[in-house]
Formats: sequence, structure tokens, C-alpha cells
Amino acid sequence: MLQTIINALKVKEIRRKVYMMLLLLLIFRIGCFIPVPGLDRSNFETLFSEDGGNDFLQLMSSITGGALSQGTILALGIGPYINASIIMQLLSVGIPALERLSKQGEEGRKKIAQYTRYVTILLAIVQSIGIIINFANEAGAIDTTFFGGKMWLAGTFMTIVYTAGAFIVMWLGERITDYGVGNGQSMIIFVGIISTAGMAIVGKLQAVSTSNFDPLWDIIVFALVATVIFFAIVYVDLSERKVPVQYAKQIKGRKMYGGQSSSIPIKISGGGVMPLIFSFSILSFPQMISSMFWPGSGFDNWWTKWMSASADGTGSLLYSFVLCLLIFAFSFFYAQMQFNPEDVSKSIQQNGGFIQGIRPGKATEAYLKKISNRITLFGAIYLSLVAFIPAVAFAWASFDLVNVFSTTGILIVVSVAMEFEKQLQAQLMMKNYKGFLK
Repeated sequence: MLQTIINALKVKEIRRKVYMMLLLLLIFRIGCFIPVPGLDRSNFETLFSEDGGNDFLQLMSSITGGALSQGTILALGIGPYINASIIMQLLSVGIPALERLSKQGEEGRKKIAQYTRYVTILLAIVQSIGIIINFANEAGAIDTTFFGGKMWLAGTFMTIVYTAGAFIVMWLGERITDYGVGNGQSMIIFVGIISTAGMAIVGKLQAVSTSNFDPLWDIIVFALVATVIFFAIVYVDLSERKVPVQYAKQIKGRKMYGGQSSSIPIKISGGGVMPLIFSFSILSFPQMISSMFWPGSGFDNWWTKWMSASADGTGSLLYSFVLCLLIFAFSFFYAQMQFNPEDVSKSIQQNGGFIQGIRPGKATEAYLKKISNRITLFGAIYLSLVAFIPAVAFAWASFDLVNVFSTTGILIVVSVAMEFEKQLQAQLMMKNYKGFLK
């Protein structure tokens, strides 16, 4: 990967895109340190740390690089846009009108993108109100001096600021996608998680002294565990089952076509990190609503005890069981979206292809569906292990560093890094082809 980056920086066009991406990411990180007027930052950080380890707000803060816990203008980060995108994906499958719109090419995708922006603003407003209500009753968290002592005016102002910050992050992500390399939203999440890890490790290094070397050993053990887990995830992520396809020879005029062999790659984790994101979002949504609007209620206490992750990244048996069920369900759901055996079977038959020993048509469709279900089953088991093992391993290495890489964050970091390398390789390949044609 390092060699790919070095080769890419030697090309002027790619170097310009990389520098533009870094500039936009720098703007995002600067915004993560600009405080909101009227918010007592020290009290806000104290209250936030008292909320516990792995609740919904802590997860949001880790994705934003600590911007939420510091109460800055970009506190919401890219979260509202990601949630809006997930909602639109699900609605595109369930609502026929949106499904037809998604199949109308570039024009349809533009309309769906516009609807996603509207949903993003709506979610940003709801999350902003929830966060403000959650901390409004705490003494000293919100300073109303600048607003004539009126809490409703201060809350309205902060809601506008947080919503505008979410819109700015969404705009930065889209600009990175247009003028940079790779997906802008993924890069923003990647930078947020890496920033959180960097700040946690720097805090550990600052705790090292001549009489206390324990923090240094924690970092070394943490780095070793992270390396092993990263290697395992990359190994599985690159694994795939190749189904061989043979194309029959066809004579058209005086020329012969076909007669070639190809293969259909089916990845073990075809859905990537999406099943995990869906599962954690569904389980964390009731906790977010109850903790923001009805803190301390019976439902809030029950859900926090039985249906939320504990400080070591695991949870109760009920939580683990429901999470695994959701991961399995969304793994098969997303695999069906990514790989449709019926469409693939029709495409093979229309192009004169066949699988050795399998009849074209329904038999091929059933065969591909059988293979896809088996691979998806192993992929779901793999995602279920990833949902628990990294958090437990990191907690064993260093309990203070368990939140550096969350169960979803570790997959996001690996996936984005690999996708970034693929994008650079694609850009280099296009440049080489252009040079050959010239």
C-alpha cells in the first residue's frame, strides 16, 4: 500500500486530488475544535464522561474524533448523513417508487441523493434537540448569559449551529468524493476514528513516567493485538469463492467468438460493514431516544441493563443473542442486494455461458443461490465474531484503550484503507492507459 501511495504521488493529477482530499479533511478536523458559543466546554466534557463507556453518544463521539464530547460545531459529524443513507437504502427496497427511481440511471441517483440530504437535515435537527435536552437540566452545562437567561433561545441557537455543522460535514464529504480520491463520507469516518485512537494513545504516552511504565506496555500489547486482528480481517475480507463459467464457441460469418472461460467471484463478506452498522443502529436507537428524552425511566434502565453494550464491548446474553440474530438477518438481506442469483443466471445464459455440470436457467440459479447462502452463512458467523472478539481482546490488552477501535470502527478502518488503495491503483491504471493511447 505504501508503494502504491508513493507511485500515485508521482502523478500530477492524482497528487492534486490527494492534496485536495487532505485539505478538505483538515478543514473538517479544524471544525472539530471550534466551540459552540454558550456551551461550557469543561462541564460538557465532564457530563459526557459520566454517561458511561459504550453508549450511543460515546460511539458518535469516537466516529467524530471526539468532537461530540467537546461540544464543538461539528459535533454530529457524518452520523446523520450515514443514517439517512441507510434509511434511503432500506426504503429503496421496500417502496416501489423509490426502487424505480434508483434504476433510472444518473438522473434517478441525483434525486435520491437530494432526498437523502433532506432526511439528513431532519435527523440532524432531531439529534441536536435530543443532545441539548439531555444536558439542558445539568447545572452549568449550558450558559444562557448570552441569550438573556432564556434556555429555549439558547437551545434554538445550538440546534441551528449543530444542524449547520452536520450539513457542512455532508458538503465536505461530497466534495471529497467529487474532487478527491475515494468516498468522502468513508474518509471522514476513517479520519475521525484514527483521530480518536491518536488522542487516546497520546494520553497514554503522557502518563508514562520514570516510575510507571505500565501505560507504555499497554500500548505495546495493544499494538500487537491490533496487528493480529487487522491481519485476520484483511485475510477474510479478501477471501472469495470463484465459480467457473465456460462460454460456448459461436461462429458469426467468418469469425469465431467465445470459447473462453471466466469466473464469478463471490466474497465471504460481500456486505462489508453494513450488516454490523444496521444491527448496532437498530439496537442503539431505542437507547438514544430514551436517554435523550426520558432519562432514568423504567424502559431506559431496562434497555441499558439488558440491551446495550457494557464497558468491555460485550453485553448481556440477551444483547449478544439479539445482536447475532440481527447480524445474520442483515447479512442475508444485504447479500441478496449485492448478488442476485436470478439476474446472474440470466446474464450467463444470454451471453452463451454455462457452469460445468449445471443446466442453464433455473438449475444455474438454484446452484448459485445455494453457494451464495453457504458463503453468506460463513460471512455472518465471521461478522458475529468481529462484533465481540476485538472489543474483548482490546479490553484484555488495555481496558483504557477499548474504545479506540469499536466493533464497527475496526472494520471501517480496514475497509476504507483497502478501498483507498484500490482507488489509487485504478487512477494509476487509467493514467497508464491514457499514456499508451497517446
